[in-house]
Amino acid sequence: MIQLTGNDLDARALARIAAGAPVALDEAALARVAENRAVIQRILDEGRTVYGINTGFGQFATVVIPPSQLAQLQLNLVRSHAAGVGEPLPQDQTRALMAARINCLLKAHSGIRPEPIRLLAECLNRGVLPVVPSQGSVGASGDLAPLAHMALLLVGEGLAWEGDRHVPGGEALARAGLTPITLEPKEGLALINGTQLITALGNLAAARLMDLIPLADEVAALSLEALRGTRAPYDPRIHKARPHPGQIEVAARMLEILGPTSEIAESHRDCHRVQDAYSLRCIPQVHGVARDALRFAGEILQRELNSATDNPMIFTDTQESRSGGNFHGQYPAFACDLLAIAACDLASISERRQERLVNPAYSDLPAFLTREGGLESGFMMAHVTSAALVSEMKLLAHPACVDTIPTSAGKEDHVSMGPIAARKLWKAVDALEQVLALEARMALEGVRILGMAPAEGLRPLLERLDRACPPWHDRPMYAEISGTADALREHVRQSLA
Repeated sequence: MIQLTGNDLDARALARIAAGAPVALDEAALARVAENRAVIQRILDEGRTVYGINTGFGQFATVVIPPSQLAQLQLNLVRSHAAGVGEPLPQDQTRALMAARINCLLKAHSGIRPEPIRLLAECLNRGVLPVVPSQGSVGASGDLAPLAHMALLLVGEGLAWEGDRHVPGGEALARAGLTPITLEPKEGLALINGTQLITALGNLAAARLMDLIPLADEVAALSLEALRGTRAPYDPRIHKARPHPGQIEVAARMLEILGPTSEIAESHRDCHRVQDAYSLRCIPQVHGVARDALRFAGEILQRELNSATDNPMIFTDTQESRSGGNFHGQYPAFACDLLAIAACDLASISERRQERLVNPAYSDLPAFLTREGGLESGFMMAHVTSAALVSEMKLLAHPACVDTIPTSAGKEDHVSMGPIAARKLWKAVDALEQVLALEARMALEGVRILGMAPAEGLRPLLERLDRACPPWHDRPMYAEISGTADALREHVRQSLA
């Protein structure tokens, strides 16, 4: 069980929640939430007019709502803002969205009671998950539409998942023995105002990249051996002279994996080649900046995961409400776009190594890694698949956060388009995983064809691939790619164990 406090949730823990881990609410945080809620009650008791509590929203901020209609105001807000379209978020992403919003509410700046937070956590733990359309948020004023679909469940409306089908939210609550809530002043806004769609998807993608970026080093090392490349470019003196942290780390890791030599390396010690191509020689520089990008973007996404992103913000110590712009998604949007660029570049250099593996003009290997060329096509189409994936990733790498379309009658005149950045990132990470699987499978075959022992540090990866992938003779390639991807995932799991 993962305890949510509002302060220390990270990408790995969020990924565990997405995969099904239950959550517990920190009681001290809930006590602070209750104290913060008292500020709302004081504002109401004093008859003050405060945005989001007893006014309309956005363009209607100057419309004052009488006390008798404040509950209806919050319900109307949630209903009207549940305007999402498109394919629903997968259930694991929905779980992450719910957990991220709970964690935000526990910051105790939202003016919400503890009861809606407890109900949201109960829904998460009992698998009562809202159906949340993936499109409809521009990532400023928060991810209003997705979070409104989530909030509808708490009032017994909207749709919920039941296995693979959708059922009315009220029915799903009743079957779980849960009772819907009646929203009180400020609570509808508190549930929907924030960056949690961008932040949840961004952190889940970052958690995957934490595994894929180091894996790319191992796969590249396997290709280096299959292509009979040199270890010389990884000399630490080279990288100390250009001291980017990621570059230094990757160079050191390549030497750790490859060791000083191997049977393959000894076989070409006195060959005629002077330098390798950039896709081999510049692995530290290209893989390294991806590591640095993940470090930078990951810090942004983790801070955002533990931030209060409401408007207005409620401050318990001074008993005040202050309007601001913490709902604006530019920070996580930038982070997601940067990670999509990093994923694309890792895939791009991987595809270049694959070209060298299948093209006999660039290596000592037979064309398309088959000794039966003509009768067999070998890995011809595998490389085409990789090229197609990388081309699509270049489109996904185009930043979304530089676009803006003003909304809400010009009140929201600069928006982040962060949810688009987050969804693009997710697709890019999926594609990177497939591209690395294609490279690993080709490099495995290249090493087999050479018939010599590769570096000792590659043994765990090779043993995993060997079990999953028999020596190549033409057979359905899709199954080979899928099996290789599965083997790589298991290799990563074992490496982390």
